[in-house]
Amino acid sequence: MLLNPIPNKAPYTFQHKDGRTIFNPLAIREVRFAINWLIDRKKIVDEILLGAGDPALTAETPGQPGTYKFNLIPAKLGMSARGNEKKAIDDIDTAMKAAADLPENKGKLVKAGQFWNYDGSPVTIRFIIRVDDPTGRLLEGRYIADQLEKASLKVERLEYDRSKASKLAYSGDPAAWEWSMYTEGWGAGATRAWWDVSISQMYAPYYGYMPGGMTDGFWNYENKEIDEIAKKNINGWFLTSDEYWEGNMKVQEMALKEAVRIYVCSQTQFYVANKARFNNNFLYGLGDGLNHWSIRSADVKPNENGEKVLRVTQYSARGGLFMSSWDPVGVDGFSDVYASAIVEACSDPSTFESPNSAKDTPLRVKYDLKNVETKVVAGKDGKPDGQIVVDPASLIFNSKTKKWETGVEFKDIGNGKYDYVKNAAIKSYSKLANLQYLYGKWHSGQPVTLADIMYSTVFAYEWANKDDGNDKYYDEAYASQYQSTLPISKGTVLNKDGTFTTFYDFNWPMDKDRVAASGTVSPKAGNPGRQTVVSFEIYEALAKMVAEGSKSGTHYSFSNDPSMTEVDVINPKCVADISAKLQEFVDAKYVPDSIKQWLTADQAVARYKAAIKFIDTYGNAYISNGPFYISKVDYANNYIELSAFRDYPYKSNYWPVAFKSTITRIDDVKVPAIAQRTADVKIDVALSTMTYPDNTAKPADNKAKVTVTIIMPDNTEKVYTAKFVSAGAYQAVLPAKDLGALKPGVYTVVVQSVLSTEAPAVTPAALVLF
Repeated sequence: MLLNPIPNKAPYTFQHKDGRTIFNPLAIREVRFAINWLIDRKKIVDEILLGAGDPALTAETPGQPGTYKFNLIPAKLGMSARGNEKKAIDDIDTAMKAAADLPENKGKLVKAGQFWNYDGSPVTIRFIIRVDDPTGRLLEGRYIADQLEKASLKVERLEYDRSKASKLAYSGDPAAWEWSMYTEGWGAGATRAWWDVSISQMYAPYYGYMPGGMTDGFWNYENKEIDEIAKKNINGWFLTSDEYWEGNMKVQEMALKEAVRIYVCSQTQFYVANKARFNNNFLYGLGDGLNHWSIRSADVKPNENGEKVLRVTQYSARGGLFMSSWDPVGVDGFSDVYASAIVEACSDPSTFESPNSAKDTPLRVKYDLKNVETKVVAGKDGKPDGQIVVDPASLIFNSKTKKWETGVEFKDIGNGKYDYVKNAAIKSYSKLANLQYLYGKWHSGQPVTLADIMYSTVFAYEWANKDDGNDKYYDEAYASQYQSTLPISKGTVLNKDGTFTTFYDFNWPMDKDRVAASGTVSPKAGNPGRQTVVSFEIYEALAKMVAEGSKSGTHYSFSNDPSMTEVDVINPKCVADISAKLQEFVDAKYVPDSIKQWLTADQAVARYKAAIKFIDTYGNAYISNGPFYISKVDYANNYIELSAFRDYPYKSNYWPVAFKSTITRIDDVKVPAIAQRTADVKIDVALSTMTYPDNTAKPADNKAKVTVTIIMPDNTEKVYTAKFVSAGAYQAVLPAKDLGALKPGVYTVVVQSVLSTEAPAVTPAALVLF
């Protein structure tokens, strides 16, 4: 659930545009936090999801590697799946009484009958409940609404479909008071090894997914401490693994107490496929199920016409087909699972998280880990201090001078401000040498070139920096995410052999693959966190439409500001404006100044003409670089067609072969119901090995590594190695000498199994000691 906490400070009132003074109970942090106890998450899983899910208290998907650390924090705070209705009601009542005693609220905020009132009217929570999820969020919302009313808070139940609900919650100003709570739903996103991205996306205001969305002119939820730690961790600005985990745990605890986003449950998703239509199993994410790899790897039997056709059905509830604009620049674009399922099969990022191992893996780049170097020491302030001397030939784009420059770094100059600083002795944390980009072609048939790579860098510096008070090429929400990441780059050298050498402030002592992936180059210019990319001419046309106007006269933006129209590369009206802008470029033989040294006028015109032809032929402007392109969009029938793009660097069987592997599966964990601290405790693990993606399993032999970790009261960990007993059976022994030092109580144990470097299988369990 997403909560609207405006104004998020005492006396918890704000002036509405119609002149009313509104008291918002969700502006009280203690009220928000208490809602965690008001909800019986186990009841929702059992009675609404009918067992198809698990209670969830954090953003980190239970059962995936590394998530158990995050999910220990709620227990530390006394939170549980069952909740505690009496405690919640008492805590909410105490917080409301404290608010009523404030001088500004004296005599206005009173409890009259069943509900709290302010100025004679019931204190109301405007709760958007998704009516188009009738067996899930509709029932969840109604149950939670009933619980809130038990706490004497009146609920206005706004049962809306997803189109109306998402526009109000994500595109509206919280100060408009059109909602104060919303039944959200988020997809797992990927199979992950690291969860700092979830910390940023789901809890940190800077990332753009908290109330207000960092939209200029809106009321925005702020938390500078969460932002600072989240940015440090996602950007690799820490010295040690311990510092990384300590920061994540601190933010997780702060976010739970802030309770602006409250997790309720994780839902088990069920997928079905017609086995008779396939020659082999397709790929899938071990942590997120069917995804774009399923489409990329589908080996379909030909039909009677000799064509290979894959038909995919998405359940799309009432309302609009897509919940977000197809905006390849703004932070809100492609933010629904429906759009992502389509475009991710059409777009290649430079690197990706492997669906079976969660490791950062090169896709459109090539590098050797031997060419990755990191040197950091602790600086005077305890922060990392890079020790790698940056090559004087390294280029940085200066958005003020509009030139590529050397001997310049873009850095934080204090008080949240950034600027370009001349420096003859720049140093970086890391260096990636001899980096190759696999260029290939865009879906328009035009080659991907160095101009695309350099253009994307220019775009980020331009749109994330407000160079003067009248800078039209600036977007606040875009800047909120991008500006703090720009200081990571200390420059790029364009080597004579066509490779790159990048210098960057990114330290990740836990995983060299992540260091390498963070130093790659890409033609992607916007839409952070989404697997989208389009050719430079589409980015440039959109930029000109936003900054200087469009043929239709529509006022476009890169944000979901309701006073303007967000760009959308499949919306017919916007697509027509993109085509018109491209024609203007053709007529003017226009080349952006920043890439003139890598692109001639003739080459640019050829790009524009090819893009116009693509638009005319296929009715959309999503010109990307992946193995499929969007060949048909039919709004009337909710139908989109993808066609194979044959001029592609990889053969269709490359990744299925590359990903084929053997992994472990924990079938069962047997822990004694109650264990004595004075005796050894035996934990039995039933283990299989499974071939991915074929899913053929057999009892595990003695080659697996199985560990049992017991979490201590201070959140430290004691790890025990399980021994092979027989085929499919391992056993760990927790010795009495260790258990005797513990106090009686319930302890979390985490069982993990692994064969090699793949993502481990993880199963948590509870151990009761007396």
